[in-house]
Amino acid sequence: QVQLVESGGGSVQAGGSLRLSCAASGYTYSPNFKGWFRQAPGKEREVIALISMDDPGIYYVEDVKGRFAISQDKARDMLYLQMNSLKPEDTAMYYCAAGEWAGNIRKWRYWGQGTQVTVSS
Repeated sequence: QVQLVESGGGSVQAGGSLRLSCAASGYTYSPNFKGWFRQAPGKEREVIALISMDDPGIYYVEDVKGRFAISQDKARDMLYLQMNSLKPEDTAMYYCAAGEWAGNIRKWRYWGQGTQVTVSS
């Protein structure tokens, strides 16, 4: 059974930094892609950073480009999100996820329980 466990969330002042980690276990095969989502109160969950195992592509949603960086340690099955220059609007629950392609559709199959990030002004 695949488990994803996030850590590293917390409270920080605007302009500060946090590094989120996601420890994975139980994979029977490598997922096609891994990523970070966030969900703010009253808003839908959105993917903010994605890394594909099939090609070198990394994707960021526009409002985190240049501030956040996704990375991984394949040997340890770890996924990271370095978040710099944090803003109050980055306040949300952050989730790591992994999945595979179903045809040309990304299926996010595995989810962590989430870690809260709160940025104060």
